[in-house]
Amino acid sequence: MSTRRIVLLRSLAAAGSAAIGLPRFAHAQGAYKAEYKMSTVVPPAFAWGKGGEIFLTLVKERTNGRIVIKQYPGASLVQGQQDREFSAMRQGVIDVLCGAPINWTSTVPQLGVFTLPFLMPDHKAWDAVMASSLVTKDYFEMVRKAGAEPLAIGETGYRQISNSKRPLLKPDDLKGLKVRVVGSPMYGEIMSSMGANPTFMSWADAQPALASGAVDAQENPLEVFLAAKVHTLGQKYVTKWNYSNDILLFAIAQPVWASWTPADQRIVREAALDAAKQQTLLVRKLFAEDVERVSALGVNVHVPTPAEMEAWQIAARRPYARYKAQTEPRMVSGIEEIVAKTRKA
Repeated sequence: MSTRRIVLLRSLAAAGSAAIGLPRFAHAQGAYKAEYKMSTVVPPAFAWGKGGEIFLTLVKERTNGRIVIKQYPGASLVQGQQDREFSAMRQGVIDVLCGAPINWTSTVPQLGVFTLPFLMPDHKAWDAVMASSLVTKDYFEMVRKAGAEPLAIGETGYRQISNSKRPLLKPDDLKGLKVRVVGSPMYGEIMSSMGANPTFMSWADAQPALASGAVDAQENPLEVFLAAKVHTLGQKYVTKWNYSNDILLFAIAQPVWASWTPADQRIVREAALDAAKQQTLLVRKLFAEDVERVSALGVNVHVPTPAEMEAWQIAARRPYARYKAQTEPRMVSGIEEIVAKTRKA
């Protein structure tokens, strides 16, 4: 063997030994992006956006900067059209989702299973459902089949309705009102079933429409009402009817998730779980204070009596049945069973 060939072989062996001694993540790090894009509908001034901010901060700290996530509020990666977030994630435009699945039901209808009207009437019921295997196993598997790795679940908050015209004490009071709803056919049908005229638009478009009077009403958690100063948009009346409470899903696009080492995957998942806990606590604190805080703004806030709540629930039965059948009827039946047990406890 020539001297030149011996030197070459020794050099290659030395290089191989050095590579073996490197930490495992160094091999994969070449494939890591300098920045991962996370979409949120609202900025950190809102509990929803704050959850995203907590998550990205924890991820950066715990991975020593190997994974850097940048938050893009206002659904700006999809020009403010939050109903396009999931499809944009599938196309590689969005890497990380911190959002409400109701916004993605036009892409993946079954992900809106938790948002059926009055399905989980209070936090006792909501907590029992979220602690069940229906979420940790069945729902998470639906998310994976749709193209994302689910990490954790926070809470967007119970959605309440406000308007500029009159107190809403019963379903008939909604007749003729033009109501802004997110891009969910189910929410639109709920409003139609009560005689309202639903209008689908992004939150960015909704604010000037409310201010001008082009739209009479909107439905959102009162935390959003406060943070967005919706009372300045002509909204004088609120009914706290708790008609829907979506989850806040923290999820990663599957190609991105697969590109990370198992060690980094564990770190990111734990960061999401911690962020979701903090975000949920914030939502609950705001929920406990919202009637008092909104009333202090001069807004008329009505909390329905049990009899009034029953009337709202009866009015929503038809869209409830229709969308139970269209989403995931077996899972909805399981949720109903869990909620029924909380009524007896």
